Amino acid sequence: MKAVTWQGRRKVSVETVPDPQILEPTDAIIKITSTGLCGSDLHLYEVLGPFLDAGDILGHEPMGTVAEVGQGVKKLKVGDRVVVPFNISCGTCFMCERGLHSQCETTQVREHGSGASLFGYTKLYGQVPGGQADYLRVPFADTLPIPVPEGPPDDRFVYLSDVLPTAWQAVEYAGIPPGGSVAVLGLGPIGDMCTRIAAHRGAGKVIGIDLVPERLARAAGHGSQVYDLSHYGDQLADAVRDATGGRGPDAVIDAVGMEAHGHAIVKTAQTLIGALPDALAAPFMKKAGIDRLGALHLAIDLVRRGGTISLSGVYGGAADPMPLLTMFDKQIQLRMGQANVRRWVNDILPLLTDGDPLGVDGFATHHLPLDQAPTAYADFQKKNDGTVKVLFNP
Repeated sequence: MKAVTWQGRRKVSVETVPDPQILEPTDAIIKITSTGLCGSDLHLYEVLGPFLDAGDILGHEPMGTVAEVGQGVKKLKVGDRVVVPFNISCGTCFMCERGLHSQCETTQVREHGSGASLFGYTKLYGQVPGGQADYLRVPFADTLPIPVPEGPPDDRFVYLSDVLPTAWQAVEYAGIPPGGSVAVLGLGPIGDMCTRIAAHRGAGKVIGIDLVPERLARAAGHGSQVYDLSHYGDQLADAVRDATGGRGPDAVIDAVGMEAHGHAIVKTAQTLIGALPDALAAPFMKKAGIDRLGALHLAIDLVRRGGTISLSGVYGGAADPMPLLTMFDKQIQLRMGQANVRRWVNDILPLLTDGDPLGVDGFATHHLPLDQAPTAYADFQKKNDGTVKVLFNP
């Protein structure tokens, strides 16, 4: 089969690799029909190379049809249409029963002290082959894949793999009061969807902040009040406070993460560490790595006293400095974590089968064949050609 493989920093290629096989009686093989390119994939493309091997198959946002099932699979059958969550959860352990699927005790990567394994995402999360491919082996076939109805196009359902539950959890964790205000930092796929979900769930004022004109325009088109960081600069916090009664928003969602713009010294350090041999770089990143924290520090500045910050952007640094004095003084509540995909499916699925209130049908900016993945990765990272959300169609 064809698959998108990691080959080095800023280098991916489409290679012919062996087809996946049934390894356990509870496995299924999924023929992929659509699979997304995620902002988290850019962390692999740019920063997390020390935790990857050349040839690793990338991608964690797939859907398709069941091509084969193991003899122990009782609920799925060949031909069923399914979406595959990005985190690999058994559905039956202590954590899964409590809705914490990203902490699944069956698939935790204890060697690295990590939570549930992820498709297509480094040794830190199990080094499981990903879904930017023709086929994908999926464990726990009776509890992990999400069955979806025939009829609507893939674009209606594929975001159940990551974008929708990640954004839904970010808004849930933000705890926006009815009619309250929220600012979303970063209007990539997750941040954009956060603004739509927040408005759908009753936020009175939704503010979107970014640097990219196309992304600002998308959010504004769905009713957000947008601010261009490159225009406001150091005056941004004052402008947002002016728009929220002088206090700041009730909640701030950081949908940016470890590769925020700015902080050239940290960017240089990340680049230098990534250039070291893996045996040296990996332990250094785990124990002394730092992130570009511009977005997080802006969130702390923006949020009103007693408000909530919800982190959905991925941070990877073990030595990140946090302004705890300010956070304590402002009585900030902070919630974060990988999305518990399966936890939110029953809340989201009705919005996909009864109309399209979140605008998922037109959410993708690019539909591409798998062999254009190298160009798509580069364009997504550089924000070329209005690239916000890419779906590959193997």
